[in-house]
Amino acid sequence: MKPRLFNLARLSAIVLVALFAGRGLASDHEAIEEAMKKFHKAPKGTDPICKKIAKGEGTEEQLAGILKAYEGMLASKPPQGDEAEWKKKCEALITAIKDVQAGKDGALAAYGEAVNCKACHKDFKPD
Repeated sequence: MKPRLFNLARLSAIVLVALFAGRGLASDHEAIEEAMKKFHKAPKGTDPICKKIAKGEGTEEQLAGILKAYEGMLASKPPQGDEAEWKKKCEALITAIKDVQAGKDGALAAYGEAVNCKACHKDFKPD
Protein backbone atom coordinates (compact mmCIF):
# COMPACT_ATOMS: atom_id res chain seq x y z
CA MET A 1 0.00 0.00 0.00
CA LYS A 2 2.74 2.50 0.80
CA PRO A 3 4.21 2.54 -2.70
CA ARG A 4 0.77 3.39 -4.10
CA LEU A 5 0.34 6.31 -1.66
CA PHE A 6 3.80 7.54 -2.53
CA ASN A 7 2.94 7.48 -6.24
CA LEU A 8 -0.35 9.26 -5.58
CA ALA A 9 1.43 11.97 -3.59
CA ARG A 10 4.03 12.36 -6.33
CA LEU A 11 1.32 12.60 -8.99
CA SER A 12 -0.55 15.21 -6.94
CA ALA A 13 2.60 17.30 -6.57
CA ILE A 14 3.27 17.13 -10.32
CA VAL A 15 -0.30 18.19 -11.10
CA LEU A 16 -0.07 21.16 -8.71
CA VAL A 17 3.22 22.32 -10.19
CA ALA A 18 1.77 22.06 -13.70
CA LEU A 19 -1.31 24.04 -12.69
CA PHE A 20 0.70 26.85 -11.14
CA ALA A 21 3.12 26.93 -14.08
CA GLY A 22 0.19 27.12 -16.50
CA ARG A 23 -1.43 29.87 -14.42
CA GLY A 24 1.72 32.00 -14.81
CA LEU A 25 1.62 31.62 -18.57
CA ALA A 26 -2.07 32.41 -18.67
CA SER A 27 -1.58 35.57 -16.63
CA ASP A 28 1.14 36.74 -19.05
CA HIS A 29 -1.21 36.22 -21.96
CA GLU A 30 -4.10 37.84 -20.07
CA ALA A 31 -2.09 40.98 -19.23
CA ILE A 32 -1.18 41.47 -22.88
CA GLU A 33 -4.65 40.66 -24.17
CA GLU A 34 -6.32 42.96 -21.64
CA ALA A 35 -4.04 45.86 -22.61
CA MET A 36 -4.79 45.32 -26.29
CA LYS A 37 -8.56 45.05 -25.80
CA LYS A 38 -8.87 48.02 -23.49
CA PHE A 39 -6.40 50.48 -25.04
CA HIS A 40 -5.58 49.38 -28.61
CA LYS A 41 -8.97 48.31 -29.96
CA ALA A 42 -12.24 50.19 -30.32
CA PRO A 43 -15.59 49.73 -32.01
CA LYS A 44 -15.62 50.44 -35.75
CA GLY A 45 -15.65 54.17 -36.43
CA THR A 46 -14.16 55.02 -33.03
CA ASP A 47 -10.52 55.73 -32.24
CA PRO A 48 -8.88 53.41 -29.71
CA ILE A 49 -7.45 55.08 -26.62
CA CYS A 50 -3.87 54.67 -27.88
CA LYS A 51 -4.73 56.68 -30.99
CA LYS A 52 -6.46 59.37 -28.91
CA ILE A 53 -3.33 59.62 -26.77
CA ALA A 54 -1.11 59.90 -29.86
CA LYS A 55 -3.27 62.82 -31.05
CA GLY A 56 -2.98 64.53 -27.67
CA GLU A 57 -6.58 63.79 -26.72
CA GLY A 58 -5.96 61.28 -23.91
CA THR A 59 -7.33 62.02 -20.46
CA GLU A 60 -5.27 61.75 -17.27
CA GLU A 61 -7.27 58.64 -16.38
CA GLN A 62 -6.56 57.05 -19.77
CA LEU A 63 -2.86 57.86 -19.50
CA ALA A 64 -2.68 56.32 -16.01
CA GLY A 65 -4.56 53.23 -17.18
CA ILE A 66 -2.46 52.65 -20.26
CA LEU A 67 0.73 53.15 -18.26
CA LYS A 68 -0.38 50.46 -15.81
CA ALA A 69 -1.28 48.16 -18.73
CA TYR A 70 2.12 48.65 -20.37
CA GLU A 71 3.85 47.96 -17.06
CA GLY A 72 1.84 44.73 -16.86
CA MET A 73 3.00 43.83 -20.36
CA LEU A 74 6.61 44.54 -19.40
CA ALA A 75 6.27 42.09 -16.51
CA SER A 76 4.90 39.47 -18.93
CA LYS A 77 6.67 37.18 -21.33
CA PRO A 78 5.85 37.57 -25.02
CA PRO A 79 3.86 34.73 -26.60
CA GLN A 80 6.77 34.28 -29.02
CA GLY A 81 9.93 36.08 -30.07
CA ASP A 82 12.93 37.56 -28.30
CA GLU A 83 12.17 38.47 -24.69
CA ALA A 84 14.87 41.16 -24.55
CA GLU A 85 13.37 42.88 -27.61
CA TRP A 86 9.91 42.60 -26.04
CA LYS A 87 11.14 44.34 -22.90
CA LYS A 88 12.82 47.04 -25.00
CA LYS A 89 9.58 47.79 -26.85
CA CYS A 90 7.50 47.78 -23.65
CA GLU A 91 10.00 50.11 -21.96
CA ALA A 92 9.77 52.49 -24.94
CA LEU A 93 5.97 52.58 -24.52
CA ILE A 94 6.28 53.23 -20.79
CA THR A 95 8.83 56.00 -21.25
CA ALA A 96 6.74 57.63 -23.96
CA ILE A 97 3.57 57.59 -21.83
CA LYS A 98 5.42 59.04 -18.85
CA ASP A 99 6.76 61.78 -21.12
CA VAL A 100 3.24 62.50 -22.41
CA GLN A 101 2.03 62.72 -18.80
CA ALA A 102 4.86 65.17 -18.05
CA GLY A 103 4.04 67.26 -21.13
CA LYS A 104 7.53 66.92 -22.60
CA ASP A 105 8.22 68.29 -26.07
CA GLY A 106 8.09 65.59 -28.72
CA ALA A 107 6.38 63.11 -26.39
CA LEU A 108 3.35 62.58 -28.61
CA ALA A 109 5.54 61.84 -31.63
CA ALA A 110 7.69 59.47 -29.58
CA TYR A 111 4.58 57.66 -28.35
CA GLY A 112 3.30 57.44 -31.93
CA GLU A 113 6.54 55.69 -32.92
CA ALA A 114 6.59 53.41 -29.88
CA VAL A 115 2.99 52.28 -30.37
CA ASN A 116 3.74 50.65 -33.74
CA CYS A 117 1.25 47.77 -33.60
CA LYS A 118 2.44 46.06 -36.78
CA ALA A 119 6.05 45.84 -35.56
CA CYS A 120 5.03 44.17 -32.29
CA HIS A 121 2.50 41.84 -33.85
CA LYS A 122 5.00 40.74 -36.49
CA ASP A 123 7.58 39.80 -33.85
CA PHE A 124 5.50 38.65 -30.90
CA LYS A 125 1.92 37.71 -31.83
CA PRO A 126 1.40 34.06 -32.75
CA ASP A 127 -0.30 33.37 -36.09
